[in-house]
Amino acid sequence: MSTGSGFVLVDKVGGWTSHDVVARSRRILGLRRIGHAGTLDPMATGLLVLGIGRATRLLRFVTDLPKEYEATARFGVATDSLDADGEVTARAPMSIDREDVAGAMDRFRGEILQTPPMVSAVKVGGKRLYELARRGEEVERPARKVTVYRLGLERFSAGPFPEVRFRVVGGSGLYVRVLADDLAKALGGRAHLTSLRRVASGGLSVEEAWTVERLACLGDEGRLAEAVLEPSDALSHLPSVSVDREEAAMVRNGRRLPSPPDLDGHVRVTAGGRLLAVYRARDDRLVPEVVLT
Repeated sequence: MSTGSGFVLVDKVGGWTSHDVVARSRRILGLRRIGHAGTLDPMATGLLVLGIGRATRLLRFVTDLPKEYEATARFGVATDSLDADGEVTARAPMSIDREDVAGAMDRFRGEILQTPPMVSAVKVGGKRLYELARRGEEVERPARKVTVYRLGLERFSAGPFPEVRFRVVGGSGLYVRVLADDLAKALGGRAHLTSLRRVASGGLSVEEAWTVERLACLGDEGRLAEAVLEPSDALSHLPSVSVDREEAAMVRNGRRLPSPPDLDGHVRVTAGGRLLAVYRARDDRLVPEVVLT
């Protein structure tokens, strides 16, 4: 298998930006065309999904998948970035226990409203919030609807500044740092993240990921193909339609196909287990969205 197209799962280390991972991966893989599905902040570790070659066109089908995180927050201490990389802006002991935190979490499951942090890439008035933050400016940000599918308390360490470890599965646009701070606000205080690790994106797990250092070793050994996930496997959350040789020719030419019954949304179109395209089911037809061949 060539390393020219597919997905690579990277286990990002702390201190690296997502851009750092992409830049290093370009050198290791010898490819310019690499993108990622969902930015991780420098402090955060864990799963970063890379699309390489033509598969970069498929990243949008991964970006919006629910993502699972393990997080630890320090309650009673706020920072300007809402994580440990920021400057402390408030500090006040919180007299709370495990049951208080677990009870507060009940308010943050399902569809909730979040205000994007000033360090985010959200645009307000045509400017990225992080650009304004760097200039010392703070502006009003409209709250956005996000979805929390699962939220659970894993560990509570008591004290005047309790440490709270939790696990969350959230939809696109969820800010875990804001979630931690909002939980503390619901209990009369503030909080910031001290650690954050992305452990899954849809069905893709960090347990299957490679460190950048390991990728470099594979490159030295001429074994990079082992790290490349076939596009069809990376998009296994989408239903699949297998086509014959005649239909495969139609797919390559971007032609519509008849739709099997009961299909809705995006569909993998494969031939011999190989992904040819992603189509969208529309009425009784399959309409091409991304054709790889």
